Amino acid sequence: MELAIKIFQFILSISILVILHELGHFLPAKYFKTKVEKFYLFFDPYFSIVKKKIGETEYGIGWLPFGGYVKIAGMVDESMDTEQLKQPAQPWEFRAKPAWQRLIIMMGGVTVNFFLAWIIYGCLSFFNGETSFDTAKVNAPMNYTSVAKGMGFQDGDKILKVDGKTQNNLDKLALDVLLSDEITVLRNGKEVTFPTNDDGKAMAFKDENPRAFLTPRFPAVIDSIFNPKTAQAGLKVGDQVVAVDGKKISYYDEFQETVRNNAGKDLKVDVMRGDAIQPLVLSVSKEGTLGLASYKQLTKFYETKHFTFIESIGRGFTRSIESLTYQVKQFKLIFNKKVQGYKKVGGPLAIIKNMPVDKANDGSVSIDWTAFWSFTAMFSVWLAFLNLIPIPGLDGGHVIFTLYEMIVGKPVPQKVLENAQMVGVIFLLGLMLLIFGADIFKIITNKF
Repeated sequence: MELAIKIFQFILSISILVILHELGHFLPAKYFKTKVEKFYLFFDPYFSIVKKKIGETEYGIGWLPFGGYVKIAGMVDESMDTEQLKQPAQPWEFRAKPAWQRLIIMMGGVTVNFFLAWIIYGCLSFFNGETSFDTAKVNAPMNYTSVAKGMGFQDGDKILKVDGKTQNNLDKLALDVLLSDEITVLRNGKEVTFPTNDDGKAMAFKDENPRAFLTPRFPAVIDSIFNPKTAQAGLKVGDQVVAVDGKKISYYDEFQETVRNNAGKDLKVDVMRGDAIQPLVLSVSKEGTLGLASYKQLTKFYETKHFTFIESIGRGFTRSIESLTYQVKQFKLIFNKKVQGYKKVGGPLAIIKNMPVDKANDGSVSIDWTAFWSFTAMFSVWLAFLNLIPIPGLDGGHVIFTLYEMIVGKPVPQKVLENAQMVGVIFLLGLMLLIFGADIFKIITNKF
């Protein structure tokens, strides 16, 4: 059921993005009285699932879910149908239109994608607000794993700035550190700036969650007990663990690590209850757990900011730019020889696997609509950027040729357009096969 919901979300999100993107081409083409022969969701080599002709345009759904397209008469596109181009240009053809009109038609898709992200982010800010973990409210230093220490952190460091900028949002802080060149911390009462080590970043990318190297520290105050044996041993909600086997415990992560390292054993635990110390003996399971939790106290560090309608318009734009900026910056990790971030890059199957779902206490699964729309907005602005890359076969390729014509005053030769389009299509198909193949390889080798 969970997989089915994830697949449905992925198809729904992609369908929304593709239809609106292609509508961005379709509407200006029709406005400038250009003939649109096809409007398709997904590709339809050899056959389509559904098709219906209305007026001069055939609308349909293809069977190959790699995007979609509008086929505009008189345009060199991915269909590589050049027979019509051998005939004299007709007034209703794309090639017969002024360069500025063709530029608007080609820019329509990416424009819609960006505005869609802007609208979604604006609506999320207005209706839901923005909830974040404010690290400025945490007095204790962060918990630095061996990965973080590999980057240059030391126990007790308090992060002040990342690449010269303050960041108090925990989710963004971890990503900022991965993307950073240098970190400024308060260490032993002094400000220290050090370059982030790529070896530590490489270690982070070997983990299931690359951002798990940075977590807030908090006292080991027990707020939930799930294991009856632990409760029967005398532990109560509200107890604060202060020592284990005589060793002082200040933070919950220290307690967790000690428990994991003593799987199947009994631990002598001292807890603070009221003003008195209570000695207990707790039995650790073979899996290295006690069946308890200490996370409710973290709620005081979360902050939800609400926006008025006018504020949400500006915030939607800012979030769109932030989302795109983070994604572009990640290229430095993907192509870094030490970090080898490309190993974490996934295709459609990886995206489906990581699609967000809402899991209830009874085990039922449903769509997390806030997460769904956040993903759709992020993917929309990312598609806008990717489509602007000047590769023949993408909108950016057509834009470059059109701008060349507008600057030079004469069009690019038809044969050059056809050859460039063919090279671009082959490159893009090869790239899709490589990404899809990488997903399949990871499934086969149990590295997915």
